[in-house]
Amino acid sequence: MKISVPLKDGLLADEYGKYAPASAMLAGHPIKSFPITVTGLPVDTKSLALTLVDYDSTPVCGFTWIHWLAANIPVNLAKLPANASRDLADQFVQGRNSNAGALVNGDPQIITGYVGPQPPDQTHNYTLRVYALDTVLPLENGYWLNEFIHAAHGHVLDHGKIDLPSRA
Repeated sequence: MKISVPLKDGLLADEYGKYAPASAMLAGHPIKSFPITVTGLPVDTKSLALTLVDYDSTPVCGFTWIHWLAANIPVNLAKLPANASRDLADQFVQGRNSNAGALVNGDPQIITGYVGPQPPDQTHNYTLRVYALDTVLPLENGYWLNEFIHAAHGHVLDHGKIDLPSRA
């Protein structure tokens, strides 16, 4: 299974992160998700799921930052267009990102779906994992990462990973 995301000069394009235009920002955060293409799915794939996390955030804030969780993505959306988190939100479920934590931001406008990179100190690598699943998971909008991990256990046919650098 292979994941591809278009990069510009080796980095995630500015429109998907902290240098996004005002039209792609909400509550001071970038909300336009980047396009993703997944190829080589196992034949028995019934749905896709993804996680986008920033492990480089740990020295900055003390924990891994969750930027996007999505599950029950139909296989026919193995080529997700830009802004799928908003434009196609009715076609799959999305989990809570790190803004959902009461100690972080908590703004209800940006606690689920994609919230793009905003590295404060240096270029960070954002780890995108896409999972091919043998079922549709019993998750609803607003699920937590741990709920996805438990629900997906025993249902992952394959997964792919790509690190996406985004500039500070």
